[in-house]
Amino acid sequence: MKTFTLPGTDLTVPNVVLGVMRIEDKTDEEVRTLVGTAMDSGITFFDHADVYGSDVHGCERRFAEAMRWTSSEREQVVLQTKAGIVPEGPYFDYSHEHLVRSVEGSLAALGTDWIDILLLHRPDALVEPEEVARAFDDLAAAGKVRHFGVSNHTPGQIELLRRSVQQPLVANQLQLSVTHAPLVAQGVAANMQGLDQSISRDAGTLDYCRLHDITVQAWSPFQAGFFTGVFLGSPDYPELNAVIDRLAAQYDVPAIAIATAWITRHPARMQVVLGTTTPERVAGAALGSDVPLTRAEWYEMFRAAGYTVP
Repeated sequence: MKTFTLPGTDLTVPNVVLGVMRIEDKTDEEVRTLVGTAMDSGITFFDHADVYGSDVHGCERRFAEAMRWTSSEREQVVLQTKAGIVPEGPYFDYSHEHLVRSVEGSLAALGTDWIDILLLHRPDALVEPEEVARAFDDLAAAGKVRHFGVSNHTPGQIELLRRSVQQPLVANQLQLSVTHAPLVAQGVAANMQGLDQSISRDAGTLDYCRLHDITVQAWSPFQAGFFTGVFLGSPDYPELNAVIDRLAAQYDVPAIAIATAWITRHPARMQVVLGTTTPERVAGAALGSDVPLTRAEWYEMFRAAGYTVP
């Protein structure tokens, strides 16, 4: 498993992350097997959110109940959580009060004294950057949160926050897979009149993150679209799956590893956030971290996914 120092932090992190969002109905043994498989594969970074589960903090609580880590074991992992969504609306709340209350709830649910990284969970149209800054300052000063970031934010939204927030924003969690890749695809086809792919819909978010040392965390790395089902093995993507299957045989890894490798091959040093609760899929996906796709193979997958390479 490849690791790197997360810019803006002192954290050494793997480039594959386990998102713990579907474990609320799992037994202690099932959770421990899932997490243990991840750690055996080199994954020591676990992504949470206060809204994961049927109740607020539900999955965070289930995770802690099953794992029951000692203080020394806790030191060996990175725990990230997200805040800002009010599910009963749904709506967003980036007020000082809500963010602090959410983090305190996450700390209690996770049974830990600190959160390694807190992300703002999707943009809040009513955001008041001064409120966010005050919350971040208070959480950092109290030792409750060590690092901060965002999720699904555009460059303008990040710049607005940075005008008030003193701490580095170290991560931006964004949807990305080989079939859902506007972050990458627009730049490839820039300045091509009449081609939908050439239209910028995110104001250059990927390049902005690279310029500002903000690590992109790719969520739904195997989803064809916005929760429309996985592309792996899907009859809707026969050409892509033929390429993936051939590369999987060539590198002697499962197909899911090739889908991971397409993201980790990118020089932006992205992290792949896995959402599966199947241990075998976690282990298989983790293998992609070490698959050295060539440029030709990377672009072949990109074309097979339906994107234009001029």
